[in-house]
Amino acid sequence: MSFAKDAGDWPDGVDRKVYASLDSTNAEADRLGPGLTRPTWILALEQTAARGRRGRAWVNPAGNFAASLVMRPVGALEHWVLRSFVASLALAEALDGFTGRPGALSLKWPNDVLLNGGKLAGILLESSASQLTIGIGVNLVAAPETDQVEPDALVPVSLLGETGVRVTPEELLTPLATRFAHHEHSLTTYGFAPIRTAWLARAAKLGQPIRARIGQIEEHGVFRDVDAVGNLVLETSKGPRAIPAADVYF
Repeated sequence: MSFAKDAGDWPDGVDRKVYASLDSTNAEADRLGPGLTRPTWILALEQTAARGRRGRAWVNPAGNFAASLVMRPVGALEHWVLRSFVASLALAEALDGFTGRPGALSLKWPNDVLLNGGKLAGILLESSASQLTIGIGVNLVAAPETDQVEPDALVPVSLLGETGVRVTPEELLTPLATRFAHHEHSLTTYGFAPIRTAWLARAAKLGQPIRARIGQIEEHGVFRDVDAVGNLVLETSKGPRAIPAADVYF
């Protein structure tokens, strides 16, 4: 099934660049960043050298979504990471408009969007002293085979495969940019609290046992919360533990 949608107006004060092919939208963001004067979305209809968290390869066949937002956020550098929550929330809301199934989409700390419990999308933040790049990959039409992902990872799924809805990268970009701009305004105006509340309402496995792997160390506990600075809060056998960065497994 093909799905067309009136995505609304492009957000004010934000630019976009669309390419037929790039090595990586994050790499292009690095190249263009110094010359950009406004937040800019970079969309590639094909990527030849995509990557995910911790340098992992990201499989990105034609028809899937690959974009990066280049921006210079206000506020302290340690708060820039909160855009991970802004981006995942915005992406889930943008996809709601195409699927009509908000209950099927959930958010996995710190930066994945799930559909029917499988991994639909990943988000990668990279920063320098003056620039933040938010890379977003969505399996719109195809997902990697299970043997292409690391052991214990969630099963990859695609939007088309799970819902029968076909969305092009260009169709997704505008509602994503619009929802991101909305939540970015909320973050800079009211702080993290409204984003945190909305994110937790969609959080996968909240109140359930999970594992958080930090390097070679694993913490087991119940996912209780995300704190005021974005840390994962686990209730462990030794009491609450706030974890700033980890790979999470269900």
